[in-house]
Amino acid sequence: MSSHSDKNLVTLATLKKMKKDGDKFTCLTSYEATMTSKICDAGVDVVLVGDSLGMVVQGHDSTLPVTMDQLIYHLECVVKGNKGAHIMADMPFMSYATDDMGFENATRLMQAGANSVKIEGGEWISKMASMLSDRGIPICAHMGLTPQTINRIGGNFVQGRDPTKRELIINEAKSLEIAGAAMLLLECVPDSLTKEIMSELKIPVIGIGAGPSTDGQVMVIHDLLGISCLDKLPKFVKDYMKDSNSIQDALKNYVKEVKENKFPAKEHTFF
Repeated sequence: MSSHSDKNLVTLATLKKMKKDGDKFTCLTSYEATMTSKICDAGVDVVLVGDSLGMVVQGHDSTLPVTMDQLIYHLECVVKGNKGAHIMADMPFMSYATDDMGFENATRLMQAGANSVKIEGGEWISKMASMLSDRGIPICAHMGLTPQTINRIGGNFVQGRDPTKRELIINEAKSLEIAGAAMLLLECVPDSLTKEIMSELKIPVIGIGAGPSTDGQVMVIHDLLGISCLDKLPKFVKDYMKDSNSIQDALKNYVKEVKENKFPAKEHTFF
C-alpha cells in the first residue's frame, strides 16, 4: 500500500471519484502529529480529528467535555504530521448550537487546517449545512448513533431498527444531501438501513458499525490498536494488533481489509 504525499492530496473530489469507481476508502481518528504521519504512511485516505479525544485522550466518560479550543489544538498537531490525507474535524458539543456559532467555529476549524467539518444531527442541521456549504466549508453529517446526544438517547444503542425511526433517518439523510452536505457518516445502524440510504444518496457515505456497504470505514485508532479503555468493546471494533507484529503492520492490514471489502465482516455488522 503506497503512502500519500503532498503531491497526491486526498480531496473531496478524490472521495467522490472513489465512490463512483467503487473503490473503498479508509478513515482513522488521530489526535497528534506522529500517529498521523504513520497513518498516512499506511495509505489511510481520511484522518478524523474526533471529539472522541475526550474519552481516549482526556479520560472522560463521554465526548461532551471537549471544547473548541482543545479540538483546535489537536487539529493543529494532526496538520503538522499529515502527508496528504483529507483532514476532517469534529464540531464539539454545543459549538454549533446556533447558526452564528456554527459559522464561527467551522471557520476556525478550516483556518486551523481542516478540509471538512463533521456535525452530528438530522434535519435540524440542514440550514447550517446549506449555509456552510455555500461559503465553501464541506460538511459531513453524522447520523444514527450520535454520541453528543447520549444523555437523550440513554445509551449506546443501535439506531433505526424501529420502522418509524428508520424512515426518519432515511428522510433526514436525503434532506441533508439536498441541503448541501458533502458526506454522511452513519454510526451503529442495521446493514439493511445502510443499504437503503446508500441507494438514495449520491454523496460518499462513511460507516462505523453500519456494515460493509458504505463507501468508507472509520475506526478510533485506539480501538484498532487494542488499547481501548472500554470494559467491553463495541461489536463493530476489530483489534488489528492481535495478528500484527507492529503498529505499522496493523494500520496497513486495516487499510488492506477495508479496500478488499473484508472489513467489516459479518461479526462486526448489525442486522
